Amino acid sequence: MSRLLSKLLLLALAGAAAGQSPEIDYDSAGEFNFVRVQFDTYHGRGFGYGAWAIDFPASDENFLRGVSRLTNIRVMSNPIVLRLDDAEIFNYPFLYMLEVGQNGGVILSPAEIGNLREYLLRGGFLLIDDFWGQLEWDNFQAAFSQVFPDREITELQPDHEIFRVYYDIDGPQMIPALYRTDEFGERGIDHASNHAILDDAGRVMVLVNWNSDMGDGWEHTYHPAYPTRYANSAYRLGINYLMYSMTH
Repeated sequence: MSRLLSKLLLLALAGAAAGQSPEIDYDSAGEFNFVRVQFDTYHGRGFGYGAWAIDFPASDENFLRGVSRLTNIRVMSNPIVLRLDDAEIFNYPFLYMLEVGQNGGVILSPAEIGNLREYLLRGGFLLIDDFWGQLEWDNFQAAFSQVFPDREITELQPDHEIFRVYYDIDGPQMIPALYRTDEFGERGIDHASNHAILDDAGRVMVLVNWNSDMGDGWEHTYHPAYPTRYANSAYRLGINYLMYSMTH
């Protein structure tokens, strides 16, 4: 089954070289919409084109297309942007955040910290993507230790169920940005890891995709210079994370 799904994924993305963007039947009352988190950093506000907006909106739109084509999940057409202190986040099971180490790291207000903590403990899921190296990790950890100061960030091993929930994946994958390779990613890093903040039952509340850039894999799906194998990996991982968030 996993081989068949991989073949279907490859076929679904085979239009990359031709720059084709497939038409999708969207559902205004769908089960999933892509919610990107808007945030402030120490050296830049969250409006305009801050770190939170990198790859937007192409990556979000393409991921919705991929979910629609490769699963039975009904998707909504327009990805949305919300701040963590917005009560609207409780209407969506899956949030996406990236570049949390840039510009000195994320600033979280007391309202954002409290709202995010409540959202996650109620069953919400936050995916953090595309930040690289020890300095950016330290920036991320400084911000998110305020949300759950009593919970450790644990590394997920390749046998964790999140890598088996839909596609069979051999653990974390380093997905490079455009014009880079998996042998030489950002800052010369050549490996990726996944980390998580767990609830009391062991459910992943926050999934941290470190030293990997799924957003570029989605954004450049149809770019002739972006290798299809990287886009494939981005969709496999993203869909597994989504499936996990919707079934746990």
